[in-house]
Amino acid sequence: METPPVSIALETLGIPHKIFRHEIPVTSFEQAASDRGQRRGQVVRSILFRVAEDEFIMALVAGPDQISWKVLRKYLGRSRVSMASEEEVLAVTGYRIGTVGPFGLPRPLKVLVEAGVMKEEEVSIGSGMRNTAIILKSSDLYHALKDAEIVELVKE
Repeated sequence: METPPVSIALETLGIPHKIFRHEIPVTSFEQAASDRGQRRGQVVRSILFRVAEDEFIMALVAGPDQISWKVLRKYLGRSRVSMASEEEVLAVTGYRIGTVGPFGLPRPLKVLVEAGVMKEEEVSIGSGMRNTAIILKSSDLYHALKDAEIVELVKE
């Protein structure tokens, strides 16, 4: 079986993790959590935002939490921020929506870790491949991201 690109990047960094392969295609956030034996808050979404013309940031968000646009704009000091399009996500991360993880990217990106991610001891992130996730400790995730910032982004 092919090794997911996010796993390869984590191996290079010496970060312990497990690869989880879903037996049936994932069609919902709830199913992903259930299949992995996790709560919804343990499934971390990697969301790409466009901050300016060719400037992007990635935010890691726990479970179904929704990022406050107002808080994100204020934190970034920008009056306009938008979610990246499907084409931009693929071009910037090399991954398709639904598979995005913060490792193995073709170019460095600023990563914001929403504080809720760190409330869980173990989390799962996108692996770069469909129906496959990476499970690791949240502390290892943060350690591996080096320059990531932990930020409260879901409250106004």
